[in-house]
Amino acid sequence: MTGASARTVVVVSGLPRSGTSLMMQMLQAGGLPLLCDGQRASDEDNPQGYFEFEKVKTLKSDSSWMAEAAGHAVKIVTTHLYDLPAGYDYKIIFMERDLREILLSQKKMLRRRGASDEGPPDEAMSGHFRRHVGRLKEWLYEQPHIAVMFCRYRDIIEDPSPLCSQIAAFVGRPLNVPAMLGAVDEKLYRNRA
Repeated sequence: MTGASARTVVVVSGLPRSGTSLMMQMLQAGGLPLLCDGQRASDEDNPQGYFEFEKVKTLKSDSSWMAEAAGHAVKIVTTHLYDLPAGYDYKIIFMERDLREILLSQKKMLRRRGASDEGPPDEAMSGHFRRHVGRLKEWLYEQPHIAVMFCRYRDIIEDPSPLCSQIAAFVGRPLNVPAMLGAVDEKLYRNRA
């Protein structure tokens, strides 16, 4: 799949706390319109916002809103990627991050929200995430209407310049690369392995 058509949807996905909100912020700065509703307000965990679209949760039962996403970027959690409806071309920017950092970030977020239980042990969660992402990648590679670009969170923080140009080429739209670079704030890389 090459270029972008009127039926192309840019999807930003990845595990929780993997940098999906940062990628949405970069795409917005670059000039790609986003499909998000602002219902989830920014907070200490995501000071720039979450860039979510509530209707994504209904994707399995009602995908009629996908027409709104054409020509836009929308953030979709990994478990909903299986529910992407036919009739569109998808360019998925899949965020990857060290699982230790993801788990550390999740625990801090849960503590700030007053959760008394931090969930299963890290080893169990890491195994679950690895299996989930492994199966998902196999499935994604089999879909003729889906193209995937994997982006490592650490690479974006440490040297975003080459990645921003690659992202613009991947989505098939002219993006403002300097503005995308300006959206990367290294100070927000607070949970390092």
